Amino acid sequence: MKLQRIKYSELNAKAQETYNFHKAASILADYGYNCIWLSNDWNGADFIAVHIDGISDIKVQLKGGPSFSKKYIGKNLYIGFIEQGDLYLYPHDKILDQVESAISDKKWKEKGTYFQTKITKRFREILEPYKIPKNS
Repeated sequence: MKLQRIKYSELNAKAQETYNFHKAASILADYGYNCIWLSNDWNGADFIAVHIDGISDIKVQLKGGPSFSKKYIGKNLYIGFIEQGDLYLYPHDKILDQVESAISDKKWKEKGTYFQTKITKRFREILEPYKIPKNS
């Protein structure tokens, strides 16, 4: 059997989400996490990462880039996204507290959501401590 690589850009939105989940799960496996996909968002989480220590677990909302939503506040969620093969996994509320005053986006004010397709320089500096490098 000869395998052929797919083109991520040619995948539909659901297939991209599935792809991103498996990439994130692969990276987190190197840190002792087993990732469990949830068939529908549970308290805002797309998946749960459970650590082998039996204590640490992370509820993750998977996105395509830096994202915030007022509906996630107080749910102890992490936002995860892949950029250039690396996983960014940050605590939603903690980072929102740092950037909310700088979010002047109309959508944030009207609908309570904010999303970037690429990390801006400012966000890269804030999110750098939450970058988990791709598998080597």
